[in-house]
Amino acid sequence: QVQLVESGGGLVQAGGSLKLSCAASGRTIRQYAMGWFRQAPGKEREFVAASSKSGGGTTYADSVEGRFTMSRDNAKNTVYLQMNSLKPEDTAVYYCAAGAIAAMSPGTYYYWGQGTQVVVSS
Repeated sequence: QVQLVESGGGLVQAGGSLKLSCAASGRTIRQYAMGWFRQAPGKEREFVAASSKSGGGTTYADSVEGRFTMSRDNAKNTVYLQMNSLKPEDTAVYYCAAGAIAAMSPGTYYYWGQGTQVVVSS
Protein backbone atom coordinates (compact mmCIF):
# COMPACT_ATOMS: atom_id res chain seq x y z
CA GLN A 1 0.00 0.00 0.00
CA VAL A 2 0.98 3.65 -0.22
CA GLN A 3 1.19 6.26 2.53
CA LEU A 4 0.38 9.88 1.70
CA VAL A 5 1.39 12.97 3.66
CA GLU A 6 0.15 16.42 2.70
CA SER A 7 1.88 19.67 3.58
CA GLY A 8 1.91 23.31 2.59
CA GLY A 9 -1.39 24.49 3.99
CA GLY A 10 -1.74 27.67 5.98
CA LEU A 11 -3.40 31.05 6.27
CA VAL A 12 -3.40 33.33 3.24
CA GLN A 13 -5.26 36.46 2.20
CA ALA A 14 -7.76 36.39 -0.63
CA GLY A 15 -5.96 36.70 -3.94
CA GLY A 16 -2.87 34.98 -2.60
CA SER A 17 -1.26 31.66 -3.48
CA LEU A 18 -0.29 28.42 -1.78
CA LYS A 19 1.36 25.27 -3.04
CA LEU A 20 0.35 22.00 -1.45
CA SER A 21 2.53 18.91 -1.59
CA CYS A 22 1.60 15.27 -1.17
CA ALA A 23 4.55 13.00 -0.52
CA ALA A 24 4.01 9.30 -1.12
CA SER A 25 5.89 6.37 0.38
CA GLY A 26 5.57 2.63 0.22
CA ARG A 27 4.89 2.49 -3.51
CA THR A 28 5.57 4.65 -6.49
CA ILE A 29 2.84 7.08 -7.55
CA ARG A 30 3.39 5.84 -11.11
CA GLN A 31 1.11 2.97 -10.15
CA TYR A 32 -1.76 5.26 -9.25
CA ALA A 33 -4.07 7.91 -10.44
CA MET A 34 -3.86 10.77 -7.96
CA GLY A 35 -6.53 13.14 -6.79
CA TRP A 36 -6.98 16.23 -4.64
CA PHE A 37 -10.15 16.74 -2.61
CA ARG A 38 -11.25 19.23 -0.01
CA GLN A 39 -13.72 19.35 2.82
CA ALA A 40 -15.06 22.48 4.46
CA PRO A 41 -16.73 22.42 7.89
CA GLY A 42 -20.24 21.00 7.68
CA LYS A 43 -19.85 20.03 4.03
CA GLU A 44 -19.14 16.85 2.14
CA ARG A 45 -15.74 16.09 0.72
CA GLU A 46 -15.56 17.51 -2.80
CA PHE A 47 -13.41 16.89 -5.83
CA VAL A 48 -10.72 19.42 -6.72
CA ALA A 49 -8.42 17.83 -9.30
CA ALA A 50 -7.24 14.46 -10.55
CA SER A 51 -4.37 13.18 -12.65
CA SER A 52 -4.13 9.87 -14.46
CA LYS A 53 -1.26 7.44 -13.90
CA SER A 54 0.55 8.87 -16.90
CA GLY A 55 0.20 12.40 -15.56
CA GLY A 56 -1.72 13.55 -18.59
CA GLY A 57 -5.34 14.52 -18.89
CA THR A 58 -5.64 16.33 -15.57
CA THR A 59 -9.22 17.16 -14.64
CA TYR A 60 -10.35 20.07 -12.48
CA ALA A 61 -13.51 21.05 -10.70
CA ASP A 62 -15.25 23.99 -12.33
CA SER A 63 -14.78 26.01 -9.16
CA VAL A 64 -10.96 25.85 -9.41
CA GLU A 65 -10.42 25.62 -13.17
CA GLY A 66 -7.92 28.25 -14.27
CA ARG A 67 -6.76 28.98 -10.71
CA PHE A 68 -5.38 25.64 -9.49
CA THR A 69 -2.79 23.46 -11.19
CA MET A 70 -2.06 19.87 -10.29
CA SER A 71 1.29 18.35 -11.13
CA ARG A 72 3.25 15.26 -10.26
CA ASP A 73 6.99 14.61 -9.90
CA ASN A 74 7.45 10.88 -10.23
CA ALA A 75 11.15 11.12 -9.35
CA LYS A 76 10.24 12.67 -5.99
CA ASN A 77 7.14 10.49 -5.61
CA THR A 78 5.19 13.66 -4.92
CA VAL A 79 2.14 15.41 -6.30
CA TYR A 80 1.46 19.12 -5.99
CA LEU A 81 -1.45 21.48 -6.08
CA GLN A 82 -0.56 25.06 -6.96
CA MET A 83 -3.40 27.31 -5.85
CA ASN A 84 -3.56 30.87 -7.15
CA SER A 85 -6.12 33.65 -6.81
CA LEU A 86 -7.44 32.05 -3.66
CA LYS A 87 -10.90 32.92 -2.42
CA PRO A 88 -12.46 32.62 1.04
CA GLU A 89 -14.64 29.81 -0.30
CA ASP A 90 -11.49 27.77 -0.93
CA THR A 91 -11.09 27.43 2.84
CA ALA A 92 -11.08 23.72 3.67
CA VAL A 93 -8.97 20.76 4.66
CA TYR A 94 -7.27 19.52 1.51
CA TYR A 95 -6.60 15.82 1.01
CA CYS A 96 -4.67 13.89 -1.59
CA ALA A 97 -5.67 10.41 -2.59
CA ALA A 98 -4.41 7.52 -4.70
CA GLY A 99 -6.52 5.14 -6.74
CA ALA A 100 -6.88 3.18 -9.94
CA ILE A 101 -8.56 5.84 -12.07
CA ALA A 102 -8.61 9.63 -12.09
CA ALA A 103 -12.21 9.99 -10.98
CA MET A 104 -14.25 12.71 -9.32
CA SER A 105 -15.83 10.40 -6.76
CA PRO A 106 -13.95 10.03 -3.44
CA GLY A 107 -15.14 6.44 -3.20
CA THR A 108 -12.95 5.36 -6.09
CA TYR A 109 -9.70 6.13 -4.24
CA TYR A 110 -7.95 3.55 -2.09
CA TYR A 111 -5.54 5.63 -0.03
CA TRP A 112 -5.83 9.01 1.64
CA GLY A 113 -3.55 11.41 3.43
CA GLN A 114 -4.40 13.07 6.72
CA GLY A 115 -5.13 16.44 5.14
CA THR A 116 -3.71 19.93 5.40
CA GLN A 117 -5.73 22.98 6.44
CA VAL A 118 -6.06 25.97 4.11
CA VAL A 119 -7.65 29.16 5.39
CA VAL A 120 -8.27 32.08 3.06
CA SER A 121 -9.13 35.35 4.76
CA SER A 122 -11.16 38.08 3.09
